[in-house]
Amino acid sequence: MSSSTVQITPVTQSRSVEQLVRGQATSDGAGVKLSRVLTQPLQHRLDPFLMLDAFGSDNPNDYIAGFPDHPHRGFETVTYMIAGRMLHRDSAGHEGLLQNGGVQWMTAGKGVIHSEIPQQEEGVMEGFQLWLNLHSSEKMNTPWYRDFQAADLPHFVTPEGVAVTVIAGSSHGVQGAVQRPITQPLYLDLHLPQGARFEQALPAQHNAFVYVYRGEVAVAGQAVPLQRMAILRNEAQADGVVIEATADARVLLIAGQPLKEPIVQYGPFVMNSKEEIYQALNDFRDGRLGEEAA
Repeated sequence: MSSSTVQITPVTQSRSVEQLVRGQATSDGAGVKLSRVLTQPLQHRLDPFLMLDAFGSDNPNDYIAGFPDHPHRGFETVTYMIAGRMLHRDSAGHEGLLQNGGVQWMTAGKGVIHSEIPQQEEGVMEGFQLWLNLHSSEKMNTPWYRDFQAADLPHFVTPEGVAVTVIAGSSHGVQGAVQRPITQPLYLDLHLPQGARFEQALPAQHNAFVYVYRGEVAVAGQAVPLQRMAILRNEAQADGVVIEATADARVLLIAGQPLKEPIVQYGPFVMNSKEEIYQALNDFRDGRLGEEAA
């Protein structure tokens, strides 16, 4: 979509940066090396988001074993591939190949068992996985899954030359690929030329953060360097965020409506009480977690 068809909505006062966060190096699955940017201690502050992992390597030993069969219950996973190919299979019978620029959106709901296995033996594998919580009324819903190839995702370019991919929510009148009425997630991938600025309206009550994966940006005058997450302050007088590129930059802008419910996580299960976690563990142990979806 060209810039001429986009109605740019200006932001009168930008949110400022509350905190800069550096990701923690870890591994998951069968030894996939990654950086955990949004960690468990930040779940309440960034409600409804539970986790953000960034992975990227050109060394196959860092990713080749992938993520063999593992369960989920109670939340949604959003996997965004920048480079590489990953094959998804799950207990609901879904299968899809995630490729450069594509997104896999999976609602685990009451339970799904899936695998994510790289389909390459060399080259760069890079992307992100975001965990989005579900409201208590939705945690036991039927699992849902959809693959979006890069061409399926809404794109536009601002008059300043910022290329925007709208994965979820809406930006300047462009509706994203996915909408969620309760958590109202906004998920944008922004490619900013040096010197460009991007403005995005945000409801004051929504929690929001920016993650820089190329270059460097400034938010309300504060530098946000490469591979840092900037948690944005919830300021009643701020009507959005203004991001300025001090160098060519690529960033994720993510925001959502907090659920304000108890968060009880045990590994791949996120529920509202310990009793619900015990039930999930029992269902998984007894082979009931993904049975109705199979």
